[in-house]
Amino acid sequence: MNVSIIIVNYNTQDLTRNCIKSVFEQTKDIDFEVIVSDNGSTDGSVEMIKTEFPQVVLIENNANLGFGAANNRGLKIAKGKYVFYLNSDTVLLNNAVKIFFDFWESYSEKEQLGALGAWLTKDGKVIHSYGSFPSFCNMLQTLLRAVISDLFGSLKKYRHKTILKNHHETLTKEIHGYVTGADLFVKNDSSALFDERFFMYFEESDLQLNNFSLTEKKTFILSEPKIVHLEGGSDKKTDKYTFSKKTSFFYWRSCLIYFSKNYPDKGFYKGILKFFIILVYLLPRNAKIGKTYFKELLSL
Repeated sequence: MNVSIIIVNYNTQDLTRNCIKSVFEQTKDIDFEVIVSDNGSTDGSVEMIKTEFPQVVLIENNANLGFGAANNRGLKIAKGKYVFYLNSDTVLLNNAVKIFFDFWESYSEKEQLGALGAWLTKDGKVIHSYGSFPSFCNMLQTLLRAVISDLFGSLKKYRHKTILKNHHETLTKEIHGYVTGADLFVKNDSSALFDERFFMYFEESDLQLNNFSLTEKKTFILSEPKIVHLEGGSDKKTDKYTFSKKTSFFYWRSCLIYFSKNYPDKGFYKGILKFFIILVYLLPRNAKIGKTYFKELLSL
């Protein structure tokens, strides 16, 4: 088996159907399998997969384990030499899986490769495809924007700000950061395991920081694979800048876990982030969700 494609599904029946359909329609001349790790969906997703895609290996977790843990369940049974983590809100437009596989197999120093990704698009435009590893400064900046947004109104113009300055820059290039978890192509070994403390968010940057960047493995964004990412399609209510949804809590919870794990000598910085996160959840408009998660935030 060349590649195992692992898709996590949680109540995204239509998105998952379109994603799987595109995989089987576009993937040619390569031995692959599709594994769907379902996190206790109640929207008919499981029945749809069993009926429409009987060739898919379906894992029924019967609970929402989170993104990393669900992927790990898929990795545990994956037979492929490589693993392709693919979001349910993506659609392949060409033989992307074969392109990733051929690039890795033909690379002169395979043992130096860590991860591959593609230039993701939405509505014909390049969107967030990779990023720098989270730092105290950029996390504090995002937090301050969130505070201002909660106090003075929406800052939606910041929501889709990416590192891409020129949308025509779509050449294959080595990056010094992480590939977004929406289309992460890696070797099938222990380095592909996610830290399950991250329920959602930061898990892909944590994995790539520890398993690839710190070990000086190379990461590339390829120009040839064509993949549409609906960016948030599997969680349309996410908005980390307004703190009005449950998912925002998981974002900042993962932020604190990331800093605790990867920067243990910088507890002061973590303390500052934690202070502002707790402050936001004490604001009147966030009182309901703050009451639910306040104790957990304090314990991190």
